[in-house]
Amino acid sequence: MAVPVAFFAVFFAYPVAAIVGRGLKAGGTWQFGRIGDVLSQPDILHILWFTTWQACASTGLTLLIALPGAYVFARFDFPGKQLLRAVATVPFVLPTVVVGTAFLALLGRGGLLDQLWGVRLDTTVWAILLAHVFFNYAVVVRTVGGLWAQLDPRQEEAARVLGASRFAAWRRVTLPALTPAVAAASLMVFLFTFTSFGVVQILGGPTFSTLEVEIYRETAELLDLPTAAVLTLVQFAAVGAILALHAWTVRRRESALSLVDPAQTARRPRGTGQWTLVGGVIAVIAVLILLPLGVLVARSLDGPGGYGFAFYRALQSQGAGGGTFLVPPVDAIWNSVRYALAATGIALAVGGLAAAALTRRAGRLVRGFDALLMLPLGVSAVTVGFGFLITLDKPPLDLRSSWILVPLAQALVGVPFVVRTMLPVLRAVDGRLREAAAVLGASPLRAWREVDLPMVRRALLVAAGFAFAVSLGEFGATVFIARPDNPTLPVAVARLLGRAGELNYGQAMALSTILMLVCAVSLLVLERIRTDRSGEF
Repeated sequence: MAVPVAFFAVFFAYPVAAIVGRGLKAGGTWQFGRIGDVLSQPDILHILWFTTWQACASTGLTLLIALPGAYVFARFDFPGKQLLRAVATVPFVLPTVVVGTAFLALLGRGGLLDQLWGVRLDTTVWAILLAHVFFNYAVVVRTVGGLWAQLDPRQEEAARVLGASRFAAWRRVTLPALTPAVAAASLMVFLFTFTSFGVVQILGGPTFSTLEVEIYRETAELLDLPTAAVLTLVQFAAVGAILALHAWTVRRRESALSLVDPAQTARRPRGTGQWTLVGGVIAVIAVLILLPLGVLVARSLDGPGGYGFAFYRALQSQGAGGGTFLVPPVDAIWNSVRYALAATGIALAVGGLAAAALTRRAGRLVRGFDALLMLPLGVSAVTVGFGFLITLDKPPLDLRSSWILVPLAQALVGVPFVVRTMLPVLRAVDGRLREAAAVLGASPLRAWREVDLPMVRRALLVAAGFAFAVSLGEFGATVFIARPDNPTLPVAVARLLGRAGELNYGQAMALSTILMLVCAVSLLVLERIRTDRSGEF
């Protein structure tokens, strides 16, 4: 546990604490009265209300749209199911900047709706809610559908034999078994939407702001660290409560059910009603997921002289973006891949050690450490990025001019995915195999190499794929620490969208399309090597 603890202490706890301390300290004295002053401001209260309200609305809308999909993927076997499952998961690994850009191309000025009917939904709450459903659809399908596929359908059939109607059997048998998974998925969706940044920043405009967006504004634009520190504490407390609820629901799900092989529960749809349901889910995926991505690609090809690759060719010009970049925007592709590979290596090392420690030890301390590893997913990435700038500026950790600063920030987001992917597999390894290897004279390192590694190799590849995808799209922290001569793809997209002009807009669409394709390819590779179908990410 020493390496993961040290990593999180130096690169997570220290920067966050430094930001909070700088904002709430004056003359070496803590000024806790600022908390009441900030939280009593009407505009801050409105932001807190909107953050909570839109997270609740996004969660409810996501459940309403995604639960039928979870049922279809769990209980039916039909042509193209695995490909459709991969397509439905693509939005989850997309950077939020790309999600916002895709919906901007669909709902914004000059978008598809604007061209067809003269309707614009950007800068409205509906655009934000739809983008959140797009992003979190796979969370419900994977988490709830993964458990649903492992529930024995004979239990519901037995209730039908005893006289229960189809709805009564589902309500009394299946729904109670699914409740922990639905609760866990709801909490995760709420977490992601409560801390939403890229989507709200692009689609919300000046009208709507979440806590994360307001922290960025107070920090980067107004330099009001006291207000940013208070908002960070509020977000930290909310995320801590959400993660505690999530851990409780996961423990209930792991211990309360007897599950079967998912291969035994899926069957071909029968009858008009079931095929209609399957068709409806396919239609939802086509409209909700494929349409925004297709419009994004189309807008990237719709240049001044008609359809072509003009915007892609413009990315090679150093003067692109009206002086926004010191290098051609196309360089952001190689920068992002290079940073993501380094971040993946760091996340695998730290997350692998953490997963191994959580496997070998038990107790409250370790369970608390497990929860700590999830905090970077919910704590303000903006705070972490700005914290890097004000803490990692003195020897022996003066990293402000070092390229490794960006991968370190990205690895913080990748580590939770590595731990969540590897932990179930490591826990499934029979400890007696390690003991037998030790009896035969193997050192701990050799026992790990010859016993554990062959069993977790695929899980390690899946973990690496997820860490690479989320590192590639990290934006909140990277926007602070990426240097102008080494921008990443998400940062380049955001900067191009922030400048007027058709060329800048088209280049942002082109870069977003490239980033989407890289993430989609990574996900398709994961689907090929993934072995467990438990629904966990």
